[in-house]
This record gives sequence, structure tokens and C-alpha cells, in this order.
Amino acid sequence: MSASMPGLTVRWSLAEAPEGAETALAAYVEDTSHARFTGMEGLRFKTWRMRAGEWFEGCYVFADDAARDTFERQFTATAAESPGSQLVGSPPVLIEPCTIVAVAEGAAGFTAAPRY
Repeated sequence: MSASMPGLTVRWSLAEAPEGAETALAAYVEDTSHARFTGMEGLRFKTWRMRAGEWFEGCYVFADDAARDTFERQFTATAAESPGSQLVGSPPVLIEPCTIVAVAEGAAGFTAAPRY
């Protein structure tokens, strides 16, 4: 199988973020962002990752290049005003397309949830 699985990484630095930014970001994902991306056309899945005091990141995997390219173009145009940027106090430091090489589901299974 040689089908492409396009991805996109969007990362904000938390180095200069206001106190409480990590908590506010987790609450935003739980209350708003998770629902926005659940069932989104052209999106296979999204994960939100964070290292407290270092970075906050959205990792997207799309059905095809067109879906990724459209999302990347639309997001980039408003990235500085996005909710993540507002909560962090600065725009993303990285918006990077990539190719997902493989995905494995472990024996424990995959659990989609707005907050862990």
C-alpha cells in the first residue's frame, strides 16, 4: 500500500506564556476544540500534546493532501488570532506539513476523549 497519509503539526511555545496557560489550554480543548474537530470532514484524527512550560501542539492527520492543504491555508491565515495563540499570548512557532508513515493501535486500544 503506497497511499499518502498527510499530517500537519502546529506548535506554540509556552516559554513566555502567562501563568495558567497550560490549564487554560486543556480546558479549551475539553470545552471547545475537541468538539470542533470530532467528525470534521477530511480529518482522520487530531491529537493535542503539551510539555508544561515548553510547548503546546496540535497534530493533525488528514484523509488526503487537499484536505490538509485547505486546512493549513485557512489556519495559517488566522493563526495569530486563533484561540491557542490568544491563550498562549503569541502565534505558533511552527506550522509544518508532514507525511504520516504508519499508525499502530496497541492492545490497550484507542480511546477518543476531550480530556485525559
